[in-house]
Amino acid sequence: MDIRSTFPDLTISRLKEISHWVSSVLDLDQLLELIIDTATRMMQAKASSLLLLDQKSKKLYFKVAVGERKEEIRKFEINVGQGIAGIVAEKGEPLLIPDVTKDPRWYKEISESIGFETRSIACVPMKVEGEIIGVVEIIDKEDGTPIQNEDMKLLTVFAEVASLAIGNARKINQVQRENENLKDELSKKYQIIGESGALRKVLSDALKVANSRTSTLIMGESGTGKELLARLIHHAGPRREKPLIILNCAALAETLLEAELFGYEKGSFTGAMARKIGKFELADEGTLFLDEIGEMSQGMQAKLLGVLQEGIFYRVGGNNPITVDVRIISASNRDIPREVEEGRFREDLYYRLNVVQIRMPTLRERKEDIPLLADYFLNMFKQERGYPHLAISPKAMEKMKKYEWPGNVRELRNAIERAVVMGNGHEVLPEDLPIGAGKTGYAGIQMGMTLKEAEDGFKREFIAMNLEQSQGNRSKAAKTLGIQRTYLSRLISKYGLQGL
Repeated sequence: MDIRSTFPDLTISRLKEISHWVSSVLDLDQLLELIIDTATRMMQAKASSLLLLDQKSKKLYFKVAVGERKEEIRKFEINVGQGIAGIVAEKGEPLLIPDVTKDPRWYKEISESIGFETRSIACVPMKVEGEIIGVVEIIDKEDGTPIQNEDMKLLTVFAEVASLAIGNARKINQVQRENENLKDELSKKYQIIGESGALRKVLSDALKVANSRTSTLIMGESGTGKELLARLIHHAGPRREKPLIILNCAALAETLLEAELFGYEKGSFTGAMARKIGKFELADEGTLFLDEIGEMSQGMQAKLLGVLQEGIFYRVGGNNPITVDVRIISASNRDIPREVEEGRFREDLYYRLNVVQIRMPTLRERKEDIPLLADYFLNMFKQERGYPHLAISPKAMEKMKKYEWPGNVRELRNAIERAVVMGNGHEVLPEDLPIGAGKTGYAGIQMGMTLKEAEDGFKREFIAMNLEQSQGNRSKAAKTLGIQRTYLSRLISKYGLQGL
């Protein structure tokens, strides 16, 4: 239908206004009121209404009503197939009734009960993606003349606009629900589980720094949950609605790491077919989490320090300075002070990153959290496998409590997953767990361990053996190990061996 040839200029301008409402007003109730009120005025009708269809009850209810009896009419419902509106909703075809008193399809009970005399009625269906969702109707003209076919054309346009508004609102609601579901899933996925004093102290410190833009360095062994803590700091602070960008510095060579951090211009090197935005730009106004910062080369450390000091950087191959507002959180399982002492990590960069330091405790230091963590992972994996009644046997739980977990929470997660997959589907037994028995700190190389986890497990056991041999004399143990006593003290703290 060519609206310009069918309707006068005033009508077209009003329809343009309504189309703007559809795209800008997110309050659906307000938008539908505007549409029906405008339709009533433009068509000079005595009354009008928009009825929506409840698919479950197959009834039409008055969503919007305009006219003298608008409040009273909202109390009524109409069955599909009942009266003019019900038939339009059932058949999906518009109806124009010039004189309702002569039409047997007219459902007069509503008009009579509210004392509203009706002569003519026009009703058109509302559809979203081919599905009938309701109807729009007008009743009588203000000047007493009957409703004409030309009125039906305009009424159809208003019905289409109202349908579009409802369809858009449904899509927005669906996206919002999906976002909420995704947020719920992510919040569950990235929970930090535990009630131990060591963990509560870490969480308390994390919440203190969350509301600032202070650079934070998270220290801890592999598998302790450093990335989870970084996520908590970001989402608990004022930048929570802005991006959290994560980059593992150990995963990339120096040239690739530079390109990932700062981006590059088209043609800056072979293979640079288009401009690439770097992690710093992506994290603008948000947080950049640099994991395994201790693996960064000296050259890359110098470039990162320059950005932190000057507040600007250049894309690889670019000449335009770029300024961003980024909060830096970094993490490492290395002994960074030791790395500084031995010249492998820049002291000035360390001080920039280490304004606040939080150390994630090992699982050995919070063994009271093992049952909570084990149950959490069990619930996760048994749902995936379809074992709703799967439980952990007391002996299996006792075995997990005694084990020293060199791979920390990550190793525990892997152990539970393996037990669920390889077990009997009814109860997790000790033999289902791929871990050693007893309290020895090193259970040998285990499937699922990273190289770093295997290395840390060996180091801890080896240091523990030397401390026992020297009866706790750290100077003697350090001499046997061929390291400085201060370095041994840091290792003892790192591996939770203070009691030896």
